[in-house]
Amino acid sequence: MARYTGPVCRLCRREGQKLYLKGDKCYTDKCPVSKRNFPPGQHGQSRKKVTEYGLQLREKQKVRRFYGIQESQMRKYFVMADRMQGITGENLLKILELRLDNIVYRLGFASSRAEARQLVTHGHFTVNGNKVSIPSSVLKVGDVVEVKNRSKNSPKFKELVENHRGNAVRWLDVSPEELKGRIVAEPAREDIDIPIEEHLIVELYSK
Repeated sequence: MARYTGPVCRLCRREGQKLYLKGDKCYTDKCPVSKRNFPPGQHGQSRKKVTEYGLQLREKQKVRRFYGIQESQMRKYFVMADRMQGITGENLLKILELRLDNIVYRLGFASSRAEARQLVTHGHFTVNGNKVSIPSSVLKVGDVVEVKNRSKNSPKFKELVENHRGNAVRWLDVSPEELKGRIVAEPAREDIDIPIEEHLIVELYSK
């Protein structure tokens, strides 16, 4: 599966807003979006007419880059969301929020979703006591995510306990000292802090 390996700050500049792909750097004055808030490239500062399709495409790309997923995954999640009861766009965001890598990030156990994916892939986390190394795993209410016992003694996670900066939201219950978190409710739309118009994505995929 293709994976973007270029400078991620270009992705934020292309979308015209911070997607928080670089961890702590995104919160400092070194963030390129703060310095150059226009698309990258030779014609980045030129004015372009945006079509309806262009708006829909940008919203879809923004969500893909925010969560770090591929197009094939995005389409799969849309099909899942469309089959669920409720509003398709909100269902889509709910599924993305319940991915294991996003939950690890929301619990404050990683500085970015990219780091969370790497930590999950390397087998540092368990779900309900079982080792899970698939970042795209979609969890459910009641699931418990915890750093594996052997990993808790590593310098990385010892430092995390001392300097924990939680990204947890109200649908997650986190215990930094135990390096453990639990999903206590499904994420509601108001809990998802992405500046996105999800109905544009639904319109794009419904054509």
